[in-house]
Parts: sequence; C-alpha cells; structure tokens
Amino acid sequence: MVICIFIWSAIKPADLLTWILEVIPVFIGLLILIITYRRFTLSTLSYLIIMVLTILMLIGGHYTYERVPFFSTLKHVFHLKRNEYDRFGHFAKGFFALVIREFLIRKSCLKPSRLLGLLVISVILAIAASYEIIEGLASEILGKSAKDFLGTQGDVWDSEWDMALAFLGSVVSLLLLSKLQNRILKG
Repeated sequence: MVICIFIWSAIKPADLLTWILEVIPVFIGLLILIITYRRFTLSTLSYLIIMVLTILMLIGGHYTYERVPFFSTLKHVFHLKRNEYDRFGHFAKGFFALVIREFLIRKSCLKPSRLLGLLVISVILAIAASYEIIEGLASEILGKSAKDFLGTQGDVWDSEWDMALAFLGSVVSLLLLSKLQNRILKG
C-alpha cells in the first residue's frame, strides 16, 4: 500500500522541490528499516505507526502541507485561518514515541516506567526541534523556492506550534497505547 501511495505522490506533485524535501525523510527511514530488519524487527504496532506517518508525509509532499484538499475544505467550512494538515501531521508524528519506546525497552536496560516516558518525550522533542531547524536552514539556503516546504502559512509561531503538537502527540500516544505496547512486547 505504501508503494502505491508513493507512486501516486510522485506523479505531478504540486511542487517538485517540496515533494523531494518531504520524501527524503521517508527514504532515510525506510532505508534504516530495511537495513536493520533482520537484526531488529519491530512490533506490528510500530510498523503500523511508521506506515501511517509515511503515508501522511507522502500526502503532504504531493499536495504540500498547505494545500491538502480535505483540510482545505475544513478550512473553508469552519472559517479557519490556515490549512491544518501541517498541525495534524506534527501531532501524528508524536506517535513515533511508541517506536522509540519499543526500541529503548528492547535494546537498553530501561523498563516501562514514567521515567522512560519522560525520556521518550524528550527524544520526540529533540527530533521535532531538529526538524524545525532543518526546515529553517532549507528555507535560508533555498530561499523562496522552499516556501512550501517551510509551510508557515504566515504564522510566525509555526515552528513552536509544530514542536508543541509533536509533544502533545507523544503524550497522547504514550497515555493511550503504552499498556497495549507492553502486552505486545511481553507476548
């Protein structure tokens, strides 16, 4: 399914440079998963989260995060100031916390605990901040041609919102799915 969505995403994207910049993390992530698969296979839950996040990034890359049609409709219907797909995507990226949590439980001496949750949230915040720095650098290097990649939609606080929503997504995912993940990892 991801391959089909990748192919669709690559066909006439709204902005080719934006598509390339949005898809690079997908390629890097999938390459890491392929290389490490035999030595470290994740749970189905983690692969499901990675698949959903990959699809969200491919959709955002195809249309640009500012122009995803369904969210443009929501913007119009609810008289919103912006297309909220970017914010939705950053919230969803917080669910990557469960993948990090699984890795730490299985590959370190850390056990499920509140301290582990705090560490996982800190890692998500570090990833979110790093991504915002990369977006800013790309904007500086590429100038106006990276406007759609940066996707601020005129909001000077966009980077802070993105990081806050990734934080919120990580907290929500840990609260909702940690117990399920514990059962999966024990089974």
